[in-house]
Amino acid sequence: MQPVLIVEGLAKDFFLHEQRETIPSCSNVCLESREGKLTAIVGPTGAGKSSVLKCIYRTYLPSTGRIMFRDKAGQSMDLARADEHQMLRLRQREIGFVTQFLNCLPRKSALDVVAEPLVASGVNRTAARTSAGEMLARLAVPQRLWCVPPATFSGGEKQRVNLARGLISRPRLLLLDEPTASLDPGTTDLAVKLIETLKEDGVAMIAIFHQPDLVRRLADDVVALAPPVVAKEYNKECLS
Repeated sequence: MQPVLIVEGLAKDFFLHEQRETIPSCSNVCLESREGKLTAIVGPTGAGKSSVLKCIYRTYLPSTGRIMFRDKAGQSMDLARADEHQMLRLRQREIGFVTQFLNCLPRKSALDVVAEPLVASGVNRTAARTSAGEMLARLAVPQRLWCVPPATFSGGEKQRVNLARGLISRPRLLLLDEPTASLDPGTTDLAVKLIETLKEDGVAMIAIFHQPDLVRRLADDVVALAPPVVAKEYNKECLS
């Protein structure tokens, strides 16, 4: 089986214009993602784990490296060089991302926030809302909150809505950035069972977990990152 994604020599640097310094975030990252498998990215804070996911999703433009994605039609594309229109189509149809924080319009209901990916892919709004309700129920979000904007929710409730929105469309490739960080043990178990179901459905996943037990339970492959070596000491004049 061919990988859905192959990452080779990926690096991301940030240039601080005021300090005229280049700060490395991640370097020489290599990994593969296959259908029905979960690749876990582990490593200490500052190793660039989230930067890797953002480069794949193209929230960040990679500094170097290749990110080869194979779409439903079997065509390969280097996401590091894809244009914004190509990335928009892939995000709508084939690549999903569950971030650490929920970002949505302040007055949109939780039901519509979760239904949004389905509507964007062409699903009828009524059917999308029905599926959204089912997903919210599976993550134990009380029905009384479904018509309420998530801006008023607790951190754990927001993350459940965030997970529901990310998991509902069953993309070919799903990126997960600490998806259970704000969840209690019971809800974490519900989320893990959903992730296991998506694996059985053939979804390829790349995930960041800080809990070793979740890595052991879910990961088929583990990629360990170390903090990149800084070429020279950061300019300390900003601290004076």
